[in-house]
Amino acid sequence: MSGQKNLQQLLKMMKPEHNPGDYVFCKVENLEGINLNDIEMFFKEKEAITLILKKETADKLRLDYSVIMSWITLTVHSSLEAVGLTAAFSKALSEKEISCNVVAAFYHDHIFVNKKDTAQAIQILGLFSNSM
Repeated sequence: MSGQKNLQQLLKMMKPEHNPGDYVFCKVENLEGINLNDIEMFFKEKEAITLILKKETADKLRLDYSVIMSWITLTVHSSLEAVGLTAAFSKALSEKEISCNVVAAFYHDHIFVNKKDTAQAIQILGLFSNSM
């Protein structure tokens, strides 16, 4: 199954789920000395490798980070070809001045928001399901 493409269905079924823990974005030049099982996500960019990992792991590895974030997963299986989902929820969050960093994986979209904005972000994202 390739996932849902219909925007109205995606919004109705997205059901945000808060993943427990504090998460941070860090950068490293290479993965030497880092256990891949300790990394939630990573992306190789031209400038460095971006890591998303639990705060306590970053602290243990003595990695720098600037903001502590919460991780919210949209539990609907969204297609990689779906149009408008990111725009819809990022607009709703931005209207309340909540910054979001989005990672689209094969099955789900993952949203990282500042830890202080977690409850409000979950509430805003939940409104899509309740209003459809």
